[in-house]
Amino acid sequence: MGDVLSQNEIDNLLAAISSGELDADEFQQTSEKHVKNYDFARPSKFSKEHLRTMNIIFEHYARLLSTNLPAYLRKNVQVEVINSEAVTYSEFTNALSNPVLLGVIDFSPLEGNIIIELADNLGYAIVDRMLGGGGYPLEKIRDFSEIELSIIERIFTVCTNLLREPWANVIQLQPRLMRIETNSQFAQIISPSEMISIITLNIKIGNIEGMMNICLPYVCLEKVIDKLNTKYWYSTMQMSDDRSYQDVIEVAIAKARIPIRAVLGKSSISVNDFVNMQKGDIIRLNTKVEDELTVYVGNLNKFTALPGSSSGSYAVKISSIIRGEE
Repeated sequence: MGDVLSQNEIDNLLAAISSGELDADEFQQTSEKHVKNYDFARPSKFSKEHLRTMNIIFEHYARLLSTNLPAYLRKNVQVEVINSEAVTYSEFTNALSNPVLLGVIDFSPLEGNIIIELADNLGYAIVDRMLGGGGYPLEKIRDFSEIELSIIERIFTVCTNLLREPWANVIQLQPRLMRIETNSQFAQIISPSEMISIITLNIKIGNIEGMMNICLPYVCLEKVIDKLNTKYWYSTMQMSDDRSYQDVIEVAIAKARIPIRAVLGKSSISVNDFVNMQKGDIIRLNTKVEDELTVYVGNLNKFTALPGSSSGSYAVKISSIIRGEE
């Protein structure tokens, strides 16, 4: 509530207006409110904060595509997010050309579907590469055959499954590729006037470059829209980093194969003795028969052991563990 004027202040203000020291028109001009036009046909359901957070999510998604797609295409793949915006669904579909590659994806457990649009030149390059070619698009655009769509479906399935990890801080997704459409008229997943968010990725497969557009309807994200802010994102990301990434690193290290060698002893001989060495010659080591062997894990001295045999093979029995890196 504004400040309340005292009677003396009111009298002084009236006197100043009467004497001409203050102009009443100036007060009328400053009290005018500026009205911002609002388009009811295109409501702003996605704020800048929402778009910024989705930009972060799909930057993570772009890194996953860059890492995983080369395993299938056997070619260098570079992916980067170049834009995120909110438009109506009709604006998105009107900009599509035929033929087009549209992957309709069930975004469970969220209600509704999302769409991944892949540039046709990338589709032809993927087919060419998967069939053993150099990964080049066609010079003349034509419709995709059923066999080509089956090949492209494998890549769309990979792209669909990779959506789980980037969204893990918001919701545990179970996305599923439902179908691939080559005509935009058969991909009317929502009303044309509904608002959507479009994330545009630039994909480069070898020397071939094209766009991937990911269409996310507001009605699909409505249940988690409050979580699409950077404050929530970074707080949950820090928690997940502490819990999950440590486990992932430990599992990866546990599977690593490290060479182990047991050293009986060491000795030095001249090159002349080495050249003239014959069967039956004895090399004297710097250890005794009763001494324990030194066991190296990689290049680190980690154990001492006693020599022996097991099932007809040479073996050692660990007698002590050396703590630290010696």
